[in-house]
Amino acid sequence: MNLRMILAGSMLLSVLSSVGSVDRSLVVAAAAAPERALFDAAVVAKGAELAAIGNCRSCHTKSGGEPFAGGLPLSTPFGTIHSTNITPDPDTGIGLWSGEDFLRAMHDGVDRAGRHLYPAFPYDHFTRMEALDVAAIYAFIMTRDPVRAEVPANRLRPPAGFRPAIAVWKALYFEPGVYRPDPSKSATWNRGAYLVEGLAHCGACHTPRNALGAENKRQDLGGGEAERWHASSLTETSPAPVPWSADALYDYLRRGHEPRHGVAAGPMAPVAHNLSGVAEDDVRAIAAYIESRMQRPPASAAAANAALAAASERKTVAASAATSKSAAAAVGGGEVFAGACASCHGAGAASPSPPPVALGLTTSINAPDPRNAIHIVLEGLWPEPGEKGALMPGFAGVDYLRARFTDRPAWTDVPERLSEVRKAMQGEP
Repeated sequence: MNLRMILAGSMLLSVLSSVGSVDRSLVVAAAAAPERALFDAAVVAKGAELAAIGNCRSCHTKSGGEPFAGGLPLSTPFGTIHSTNITPDPDTGIGLWSGEDFLRAMHDGVDRAGRHLYPAFPYDHFTRMEALDVAAIYAFIMTRDPVRAEVPANRLRPPAGFRPAIAVWKALYFEPGVYRPDPSKSATWNRGAYLVEGLAHCGACHTPRNALGAENKRQDLGGGEAERWHASSLTETSPAPVPWSADALYDYLRRGHEPRHGVAAGPMAPVAHNLSGVAEDDVRAIAAYIESRMQRPPASAAAANAALAAASERKTVAASAATSKSAAAAVGGGEVFAGACASCHGAGAASPSPPPVALGLTTSINAPDPRNAIHIVLEGLWPEPGEKGALMPGFAGVDYLRARFTDRPAWTDVPERLSEVRKAMQGEP
C-alpha cells in the first residue's frame, strides 16, 4: 500500500479519536484589538501593495458588500464556502487576532482557535511567504475600518464539512515552508517565483486539481478552473497562437489588455485591476517568471506576423468544417455576428478604444473548451468601476466564432458548458 495513504489512514484514526478535544485544547484567551497607531505607516503601505498582489479584497468582499467583510460565496466541487470577514471587527472579524495568529493562518492553515482552515483559503501558497511580508499584510488589514458582518454558514457535502478531517488532507498534500531562492537564477526571476508560487497563488487557479481538491504538482500551472472559467495553461501548453513575451505578460497583467492576446476577463479582471497599482518591478518579475515557465521562446517577427495574418483572415464557414449540427449553429452565429459584432470585430470596422484584439488571437477562442468564450459572449466585457477599458455587451454565437476565427476543431460540448455558465450566472451551485 502507498506509504502516503498509510500515513493518512493513521492520522485519520488519530483525528477521529480526538475530535472532541481538538478545538478546545487550542482555543486562546481573548485579547484586545491592536491600536492603529501601533503600526508603522511604511509597513502599512507595503502591506497594501502585498494585499493587492494577493487579491485579498476580491475574495473577501461579496458583491455590494463592504471591503474585506467576507461573505463571497465560493463554489467548489464539495459545496459552497463563504469567505471570512477579515476586517478588525472584534466580534465577526479578526480584530482579536495577534500577528502570531495571523502568521499561523497564513503559514500553517490554522485559525486563532486552533481549527484547520479549508484549503479554499490558499495557505498552501501563502506558506511560501516571508514572515515580514505576512506582518505587513497584517498591519494593513488591522488598519482597515472594522465591519460587523456575519458570514453565512458554509454548505459542504459530508465529509467535507468535517473540519478536523482537513488534517488528513494536509498530511497528503500540504508542504509548509518559506520559498527558497534558486541561486542559479536572477533576482528578478526569484522575485517572480516568490510571488507567483506564494502570495499571488497563481497555481490555485492555473493548476489542475485531483478528486480531493489538491493541485496536481506534476502539471503545475498547466491549466485549471476558476469560478467555472477555464484558467489557461501558463506552461508550454498555452493555447496562445502568438507566444507570450515578458513584455506582453506585463502589459496584460498591468493594464488588463494586450494587443496580441486579449482582455483580462472573468476572474482575471480583478487580478489585473489590483496589479495596476503595485510596484512595476513586481509585475515585471511575475511576467519574467511566467515567461520562463512557458518554455517557448518569444516569437520571431516573421512567426508573429504570420500568426497575426492568419488570425486576421475572415474565413468562410464551410459545412465540412464541422458536424452538421455545429455547422448549422456556426452559420446561425454568423448572422448574429454580422448584426451585432462586425461593427467592431469585422473587416474595415471602426476602431473603438482600446481596439479589439483579432479574435483568432484570443485565448478564449483557442481554448480547449468553450466556457470562457461563452462567458464573454453572454456576459460581455465591462471595465472595473471608474476605469476606462474594453467594453463589450453580451451576445451569442460561440460556434461561429470558433469556426470563423480559428483552425481548431469544433467544440463538441457547447450545450453542456452553456448550461454550466448559465447556472453560474444565476448563482446556482
